[in-house]
Amino acid sequence: MAKDAPVNELERCRPWIEAALEYSGDTHTFDDIVEGLAEGRMQLWPAPRGCIVTELVVYPRKKYINIFLAGGELDQILDMDGDVKAWAKEQGCDAAMMSGRIGWKKPLKPLGWELLQAHFVKEI
Repeated sequence: MAKDAPVNELERCRPWIEAALEYSGDTHTFDDIVEGLAEGRMQLWPAPRGCIVTELVVYPRKKYINIFLAGGELDQILDMDGDVKAWAKEQGCDAAMMSGRIGWKKPLKPLGWELLQAHFVKEI
């Protein structure tokens, strides 16, 4: 039964993940997320009213947790910030990063998040 729990959670979170993927610039599909979770490259953070998908990113001088998908109710997502950061510290991360719509700036500010740079994309 416990082995099925992650699959059940993933299916429960699927609508939030798919909604978030609509803003991702077509970098991933739901199946890509399923594969990343199965391989341990990504982490699912399910909650009663939302979820987050993360991955660890290692640069030459820093290790980050990248929060690259979040869906559900805003207050639920914001409530998960402390748990995600605590786990990231246990994994040796120096910082957290995320890409998102500019509207995230205001609700993230009280949690200590700062806008570092804009993310520009051009199809080629």
